[in-house]
Amino acid sequence: MVQKGDQLDSDRFSCSICLDLLKDPVTIRCGHSYCMDCIKTHWDGEDQRGIHGCPQCRKMFKQRPVLEKNIMLAELVEELKKTGLQAAPDDHCYAGPEDVACDVCTGRKLKAIKSCLVCLVSYCEKHLQPHYDVVQLKKHKLVDPSKNLQQLICSRHDEVMKIFCRTDQQSICYLCLMDEHKGHEMVPAAAERAEKQKELEVSRQEIQQRIQDGEKDVKLLQQEVEAINVSADEAVEDSEKIFTQLIRLIQKRSSDVKQQIRSQQETEVSRVKELQEKLEQEITELKRKDGELEQLSHTEDHSQFLHNYPSLSALSQSTHSSSINIRPLRYFEDVTAAVSETRDKLQDILTETWTNISLALTEVDVLLSEPEPKSRADFLKYSTKITLDPNTANNLLVISHSGRKVTVQRNNKPYSRHPDRFIHVSQVLSKNQLTGRCYWEVERSSSVGIAVAYKNIDRSGDFCAHVFGYNDKSWYLHWSNNFVFRHNITDSISGPPSSRVGVYLDHRAGFLSFYSVSETMTLLHRVQTTFTQPLHAGLFLGGSDGDSAEFCDLI
Repeated sequence: MVQKGDQLDSDRFSCSICLDLLKDPVTIRCGHSYCMDCIKTHWDGEDQRGIHGCPQCRKMFKQRPVLEKNIMLAELVEELKKTGLQAAPDDHCYAGPEDVACDVCTGRKLKAIKSCLVCLVSYCEKHLQPHYDVVQLKKHKLVDPSKNLQQLICSRHDEVMKIFCRTDQQSICYLCLMDEHKGHEMVPAAAERAEKQKELEVSRQEIQQRIQDGEKDVKLLQQEVEAINVSADEAVEDSEKIFTQLIRLIQKRSSDVKQQIRSQQETEVSRVKELQEKLEQEITELKRKDGELEQLSHTEDHSQFLHNYPSLSALSQSTHSSSINIRPLRYFEDVTAAVSETRDKLQDILTETWTNISLALTEVDVLLSEPEPKSRADFLKYSTKITLDPNTANNLLVISHSGRKVTVQRNNKPYSRHPDRFIHVSQVLSKNQLTGRCYWEVERSSSVGIAVAYKNIDRSGDFCAHVFGYNDKSWYLHWSNNFVFRHNITDSISGPPSSRVGVYLDHRAGFLSFYSVSETMTLLHRVQTTFTQPLHAGLFLGGSDGDSAEFCDLI
């Protein structure tokens, strides 16, 4: 008898129909064993065919065999049960909601390991075995388990679809050839699969190439991230050192100024105290003299008075001027003013320097710039509201309350003086500091020119230094019979005249484009350069009274 703990394969004692341990086991003439009820039920279904076969080896019997219980096998099964071993598969072998279940299993179904494209049935490992053992079944096409086997059956004719109609691009059965697909281009499904397989391989090669290219780019970007981090850390460290040096320098200058003030304070106080002591001595002497004279004035003897008067009436020369003028101002106010002036200059320098630092930071860009917009709707995504700076306007120009419109007015009251004001040319700049991607449009009269310029463009002096377009600090588009573009040199431009001009700036990429705007947008001129500072929009009005230009509301 089998001892408890013996290593027996309990699967050998299970029924291949119900997959459980044999119950009332019977062995048929081919040698395979089944539960008596299982094989009876199986053969009951074959009675109408008049022939009965073994579910495992497919051996056929002309007459239904008489079944008798296999006593020895029944005892072995009972012994297995006593040992506690179970013939049932582990839970993970049973089909779950997401698995393909064996179509042959009864009760709880096992997972299918293959689907047969001929039988259109999915099999678990045990029920698949005949496909490996039976010669006729070996010819069947086995594939990975599929839940969609019914999709291979023609819904009209209930036949397997083995033909592909190229005309309608769908799979059909052989009966479909005779009716709705008659005359269409047909190929075996296998042939169409071969063609599609070639296309699939080409697609896969393309995808794999793109994956390889993408992985290379990812690696490059990872390296770039590391480089950015290293560079940023170095920049932070260097900046901290530089600012620390700057702070120390300012502290050193502060200490020097304080020391000089205290030294001068000591010198001046010493000089004043010296004079004060002399005055106090002189006052003491004068008081003594005044006492003697008072005593003399009370002398009753005339002879004695006259005798003593000459020696007492003589006064010594004063050691100081008749009066000391004390300045009403603070003695060291000029020092304070000088320090304040230094502070203001330093603030201006730091402000300008910070602008350059910010611009340098915004220009740190690893990726390529986006392509220039194609349609007006695309341009409008970068709409920027431009506001004019009255402090830059020439005296002939009047800025509207909104700051968006400028008009020529030759009798205009002169503005107050300002270092940013254009003195000799009727020009004006925007308040906006333009970086990144910007787009704006100007509605203009015929004599208006449109520009972008650096803020540090000259405001007076040499003509070429401060007029838009005649220097390397400004870019200028003007209409005079035709469009003209200037940046140090003059270029004539062909393009449709329009009262509205659009300007697109991609500061980081160095693109500046001018467009004639009507129902469509026509490119007039494009510049590609490197902008080293933030830009400001500019307008030039060289016409008569009333000529104007206005930045259009686009947002």
